[in-house]
Amino acid sequence: MALSLDFLTLPLLAAAALVFFSVLAGVFSARVGFSFLLVFLVVGTLAGVDGPGGLVFNDFRLSFWVGNVALAVILLDGGLRTDMRTFRTGLRPSLLLATVGVVLCTAITGAAAHWLLDLSWPLALLVGAIVGSTDAAAVFSLLKSSGVTLNERVAATLEIESGMNDPMAVYLTLTFIGIALALSSGDNNAVSAGDVLISLLQQFGWGALLGLGCGWALAELLKRLGRGSDGGGGIRALLVVSGGLTVFAGTTWFGGSGFLAVYMMGVVVGNRARRQVRPSLSAMDGYAWLSQAGMFLLLGLLVTPTDLLRTLWPALGVSLVLMLVARPISVWLCLAPLHFNAREITFISWVGLRGAVPIVLAVFPVMAGVQGAQTFFNVAFVVVLTSLLLQGSTIAWSARRLGVTLPDPEDTALARLVYGDFVLDASTSLDNLCAFYGLPVPADSTQDIASWLLNELQRPPVVGDSMLLGQAEVSVREMAGNRITRVGIKLG
Repeated sequence: MALSLDFLTLPLLAAAALVFFSVLAGVFSARVGFSFLLVFLVVGTLAGVDGPGGLVFNDFRLSFWVGNVALAVILLDGGLRTDMRTFRTGLRPSLLLATVGVVLCTAITGAAAHWLLDLSWPLALLVGAIVGSTDAAAVFSLLKSSGVTLNERVAATLEIESGMNDPMAVYLTLTFIGIALALSSGDNNAVSAGDVLISLLQQFGWGALLGLGCGWALAELLKRLGRGSDGGGGIRALLVVSGGLTVFAGTTWFGGSGFLAVYMMGVVVGNRARRQVRPSLSAMDGYAWLSQAGMFLLLGLLVTPTDLLRTLWPALGVSLVLMLVARPISVWLCLAPLHFNAREITFISWVGLRGAVPIVLAVFPVMAGVQGAQTFFNVAFVVVLTSLLLQGSTIAWSARRLGVTLPDPEDTALARLVYGDFVLDASTSLDNLCAFYGLPVPADSTQDIASWLLNELQRPPVVGDSMLLGQAEVSVREMAGNRITRVGIKLG
């Protein structure tokens, strides 16, 4: 009797075919502005129990495992590509959005879930926590494929926020699961304020400590590896990925945030060992795309559309409140005090992309046995679907519409349109500038143009920043590090 290999070939055939057709469909859909991630999610749903594929898949434990590993790889890849210099403009706003912003989003969205889904407050806030954070996979991949160059402040804020806000979302989700389980068992004292605070400090403390420490150690190791005898970029990418997953698992085991640790590790390694890491980035890109494909396909397979329809309209209401009310309010409250302008705040509010993180977090209450947990999963799926469909497909259009993009340096005509026809050295004195162009003289006209711009902006400058001086618009055209070197002048 011959040995049957069906146990190997049939699952492999299904998995490989799903990935192949998803990528193929994604290539065509990207041309009309739809996200690859949306295609993976839809293909997984169509292959599921209610779709033409008819595959029965309900292994939440496997999906949870794959989702966490995939997110760790994606965050590591994003961290490796994050330039430490962008922390100059992006760290403060990102930290606010990743902490206070997530809490505000959770509270406002939870209030909507309480009203629309008729849930108790602990369960409604649990829904808000599940969908409260932006998604690194969606932000990194869609900003990269949007075809537009954002100004440094906006791009850095979005990317660093998406890499750092998962710990707060995980922390809030676990906290509200604990409260919900305690209330359902009648134990009102099971979760105390002290326990919540200790858990918060533990998550962020261990995550930051192990991420920074292990990142420094791995960077030093990469520097000491002999060049030419280690297999090149591919083997180094494998070394970095395995190290990142080790840190992710170890930090989580210690009770810290593995997501924060692996992202911080990527940032440290990518900046301290930049020359050694650069050859491995193409392989890392492949690992990240494979992670995204596998994660979104599995999460799509978990969805049962017939069950989803029962809560479709309330879930759409929650999604709209999140996109049009909760995210804009939280972004405005966090960024307005940091002197972001209205166009930047509006764009960052709109690009609050939700992706795999809410669906992975929605698996938490299912595995914990929270009553009505399948409803949370369905709501998270609808939120992700609408976010990728509406927000993900309009990134380039909204960036151009709101004027947060930078022109291609080779496009002289567009550069003149954005910066003006005249270019001056930023060390030119303000009184000479005003006298030459007939502009009103500010109170302190002895300073140079760069100093005047810094005082007027009241925030770290980036290329593309501009201020009005009478009828003229003075814009930052070139910078060297933190210093403005050249400005553009556009007359009334």
